[in-house]
Amino acid sequence: MTDPKHAKHCADLLQAIAEPNRIRIIDALRSGQKNVTELAKLLSVEIVNVSHHLGVLRQAGLVQDEKHGRFVVYSLHPKLFSNESNKATYLELGWCRIEIANQ
Repeated sequence: MTDPKHAKHCADLLQAIAEPNRIRIIDALRSGQKNVTELAKLLSVEIVNVSHHLGVLRQAGLVQDEKHGRFVVYSLHPKLFSNESNKATYLELGWCRIEIANQ
């Protein structure tokens, strides 16, 4: 049986990605690091909205950020995401594995 603490952690991660623009951000980061401006252009979404969604994803531990000069670049957290091929990326949540397939 799943430990209540683990179930809560898994539910929090799933809640963090349960928004279409956050899923689009994760998909965009599959190809590598990007800053907020790059993501906003790729997704045709306002910078302030992308920044908000990145904050939610970062708080959940799904993405990580790194300062590069005057820019902050974001990438998928390698402990949670594995890229096994060019066809799919997997989100590892312990017993719960989610495939994000290329479209």
